[in-house]
Amino acid sequence: MMNRTRPEPHHKILGSRFYKSSAARTTNIDTERSSEGGYTTVALLAFMTILAIFAMAAAPRIQQQVLREREKEAIFRGEQIADAIRAYYRNRRAMTGTVGDQALPTSMDQLLQGVPIQGAAKNRQILRPSAAKDPLSKDGEWRFIAPRAEALVEFQQSVMLYAGNVLPVPRDQQMMQLQQLAAPQIITISNLGGTSNRGSGSSAGDTTSGPFVGVASSNKTKSVLTYYGIESHDQWIFTPLFRN
Repeated sequence: MMNRTRPEPHHKILGSRFYKSSAARTTNIDTERSSEGGYTTVALLAFMTILAIFAMAAAPRIQQQVLREREKEAIFRGEQIADAIRAYYRNRRAMTGTVGDQALPTSMDQLLQGVPIQGAAKNRQILRPSAAKDPLSKDGEWRFIAPRAEALVEFQQSVMLYAGNVLPVPRDQQMMQLQQLAAPQIITISNLGGTSNRGSGSSAGDTTSGPFVGVASSNKTKSVLTYYGIESHDQWIFTPLFRN
């Protein structure tokens, strides 16, 4: 029998068509992956740019909302101080028989200490400690408004405009008497026009040691909310006066 010689296997695969085809396919895959990675980077940058634009557009609204909440808190605390002044004045008047400026508080500590209760060892609390801080000012200190202060006159005019040219009169006889003593009487303000923001929150008549009939913020920026139609923080005066 003749021996058939079996062909030797071809070991030069690196030079074969198979290798060339595989290398080409590998190159194409790497190119496609590189292109996909580039597209992903561009898409990510575009997405981040859009987010930045939305964030910049939303920032003023967020700041306005934050300020609105601080204003609500300032009004809430200011109204509490006004109520505390009323309680202090009524108690002081009943205990000493004094009226007007002499029966008003001269410091925030007096309001925080509360008023004596007959037959009790502790005072009745009339003001929370948190209310003693102004959330609108940097130092947290309220401005004290003295009786007959210029700022009080401007606030009284704003209240009259807001109430239809009628000044509210307290039902409480003691507060009515205090209003007559502490606030100048204004008959009409028809010559002031239709705006209630005529003043600039003047600090004339503010007090740091004498009797005070109200408090206000030292922040002079324009407000988001209005208080008796007033759009400036430093013109918001919280006082037991001018209330029914």
